[in-house]
Amino acid sequence: MNGISGASIESAAPRYLALGDSYTIGEGVPTEGTWPFQLAAALRADGIALSDPEVIATTGWTTDELAAAIDTAAPQGPYALVSLLIGVNNQYRGRPLAEYRQQFEQLLQRAIALADENPARVLVLSTPDWGFTPYAQHNGRDAAQVAREIDDFNAAAHACCGDYGVAFVDITPASRDGGAEPAMLADDGLHPSARMYRRWMEQALPVASALLKAPPAA
Repeated sequence: MNGISGASIESAAPRYLALGDSYTIGEGVPTEGTWPFQLAAALRADGIALSDPEVIATTGWTTDELAAAIDTAAPQGPYALVSLLIGVNNQYRGRPLAEYRQQFEQLLQRAIALADENPARVLVLSTPDWGFTPYAQHNGRDAAQVAREIDDFNAAAHACCGDYGVAFVDITPASRDGGAEPAMLADDGLHPSARMYRRWMEQALPVASALLKAPPAA
């Protein structure tokens, strides 16, 4: 998915841009089952006008690949809400933590710019843990090592969000809690099911709701 998909840029409703990788497009689940689409629907049900998300995400993307895709798609802000979830493929490919930290900060700066330079309209989700999934087990991955590396990447992202005043939602514990159960996984045994995405959405919902209900920045 190279480019913008989802809501039309001409939509009259306040706009939402979702940036990420397979966890944002929801590899293996229907579009309406992905966490960004569930989030937009839940916010509307809560009385907050918001379009379905425009999505820039593809399975397998690392931080630099997402940055290149944003260049290509050239999304036009301002957006009422921008979400960012990126990092698992950096970890999966063994890319350096220091590189991730630098590139994540650059992506965060771009997300803030797309949110009309308002960090209070940006929402970051932590990278989930895939190390205990059937896919990881069948491929001989060390679950403990994956967990340590995921935690390190998330700590870097969390610290960066703190520096910029951006909300950070830690969905990693939810991904680990029963995340290997068949009902919580897509058919590939790696990516989450719509039920797991609902868990993430439920954690993100009160945060996103508070961000969108807050008065505009002065």
